[in-house]
Amino acid sequence: MMMMMMKNRSCVSFLKSSKPYLAMMSLQFGYAGMNIITKVSLNHGMSHYVLVVYRHAFATAVIAPLAFFFERKEQPKITFPIFMQIFVLGLLGPVIDQNFYYAGLKLTSPTFSCAMSNMLPALTFIMAVICRMEDIHIKKVIYQAKILGTLVTVAGAMLMTLYKGPIVEMVWSKHVHSRKSYVSGPDGTTSSDKDWFVGCILLIIATVAWAAFFILQKVALKTYEKHQLSLTSMVCFMGTLQSIATFVMEHKSSVWRIGWDMNLLAAAYAGIVTSSLSYYVQGVVMKTKGPVFATAFSPLMMIIVAIMGSFILAEKIYLGGVMGAALIVVGLYAVLWGKYKEGKEKEQENKLLELPQVVRDIAQVTATDHFEMEKENVTDNTEMKKRESKESSQTA
Repeated sequence: MMMMMMKNRSCVSFLKSSKPYLAMMSLQFGYAGMNIITKVSLNHGMSHYVLVVYRHAFATAVIAPLAFFFERKEQPKITFPIFMQIFVLGLLGPVIDQNFYYAGLKLTSPTFSCAMSNMLPALTFIMAVICRMEDIHIKKVIYQAKILGTLVTVAGAMLMTLYKGPIVEMVWSKHVHSRKSYVSGPDGTTSSDKDWFVGCILLIIATVAWAAFFILQKVALKTYEKHQLSLTSMVCFMGTLQSIATFVMEHKSSVWRIGWDMNLLAAAYAGIVTSSLSYYVQGVVMKTKGPVFATAFSPLMMIIVAIMGSFILAEKIYLGGVMGAALIVVGLYAVLWGKYKEGKEKEQENKLLELPQVVRDIAQVTATDHFEMEKENVTDNTEMKKRESKESSQTA
């Protein structure tokens, strides 16, 4: 019976500790689908300005009712500093990051865009160190692993960018590349005809904004620790309002009309899955694991997109991409191992800090018991003396 209870406890403990890992891995599949769908939509004429506006309108429409029903009580007071945090979050995520990312995606390819995004863990780690959200003790192995893993991850992404190599034929793609690629634009041009240098610069700017978004979201969560749905809905709503300002870039009314087609699917999918849902899940994970952990899974998105792009969009996979993906997995493992060991070390430190209080409690209980025992002994002695004196008086 005791063995069964211990096994059940260990299983529950394992599932509880695995939740952040499973949540972030699941999000990468959502991001990968977004890259594929939006690439097709953008290359068939949809403006990325319009896509960002509709994306966050969908996100706000989905997440706001949930925030109202589940978190309407005891809402934090919105002071000017809190309002500015929400305003800047809306500017960094929905406006800067996504507009620049979609523009870069349109000029390159889904796999290339995801490869550039793999700089996200490194940039977030650097920003977290600057903002003193991450500790560095260079002499300790776990921190050396985090630094080395970050560098290896970036090296893998750069290898994918700078070296193509020969085409690697996958089992599922042998009969796919001969047909027309779905990532080509309406005029038949493919991503190889585009200005890749401009696309690279746009993607770098987007990644810097994304990393800054994670850092500021961690700060905002201190206020909205118990109201994460509310924070997500306000960021999405603020992003929608700010994105509408891009109307000056797309002032033709025909551009803003979408029907029951790929454009609507791209906006709805991106809004529901990769805005409202992802912002909320990232916030939950960051509360316990920090911003670096939340971004360390982004390299997996690139691997998923490379496979999906080859299978669905007839996108070619090159040897440089495979080698870069292998490096990224190694770097990702090193970062996660460092974070895991760091978490275990902090747990041990917290236990040591709690130990003196436990000792004081034990000492207090022992002293109380000792006092009660002394009190009982005094009472017994008093009663014994009374009895003896009574007996002696009767004898006399």
